[in-house]
Amino acid sequence: MKVLTIRLTAPLQSYGGTASFNYRTTGLHPSKSAVIGMIAAALGYRRYDCRIKKLNQLKYAVRVDQPGTVLRDFQTVEWKWTNKEGKKLSGTKLTYRDYLQDAVFIVAVGSDDSDLMSRISYALKHPRFSLFLGRRSNPVAGVLETDLSDSISPLETLREEPWQASLWYQHRNSSKEDTRVEIFYDSSLSDTNKYVKVVKDEVISFDSKSREYQSRMESSEFVNLQNPLYEKEKFEDHDAMSIFY
Repeated sequence: MKVLTIRLTAPLQSYGGTASFNYRTTGLHPSKSAVIGMIAAALGYRRYDCRIKKLNQLKYAVRVDQPGTVLRDFQTVEWKWTNKEGKKLSGTKLTYRDYLQDAVFIVAVGSDDSDLMSRISYALKHPRFSLFLGRRSNPVAGVLETDLSDSISPLETLREEPWQASLWYQHRNSSKEDTRVEIFYDSSLSDTNKYVKVVKDEVISFDSKSREYQSRMESSEFVNLQNPLYEKEKFEDHDAMSIFY
């Protein structure tokens, strides 16, 4: 199987959650549908393109290398409407939007179709449409860091992939030799699932007039990853400014 890893980082990210006009929350890790949407945009698929549904067949896993903190944005929006008498009125409404700030995720997608994986890998570096992490207000932080390789599955890849948190975050945790991170993945990738939940995260349509999703099974597990700065910080002279490096 060909597995592509993608490092997702940006000042702000936002994924799914409760959505209404007044209040939109965010999940604490990238949803599969959000990643499929980003891949579809890179490939140049329109929202109504039937090929998007085939991307659901990609095997999916995501690792939380650096948990973000939730930021709530308060907004006022001008609202216009027409009453029963046909008179046009206007006013303001209050809305709230939640975002994840300073988060780093490692996504892994896989398929036995090596040609498809090569096209996805190329497209993410040369996208047809702009790439966003959940919402249009969240552009990716520069060119995506990706790696295409052979592996058993996306889950196995993320169990072995080195820790890729931001350097300042690794410094902050340099007193620990290992760090514990969580992986979320398609339940079909493991025969020993302990934590399984149903998430409405499989794309049926991205059409803005009829967005639709169906459920899939998602599992999770924790793994310990070595902090590459542990030994270095342990034996080097203390530098009070090192957190800014």
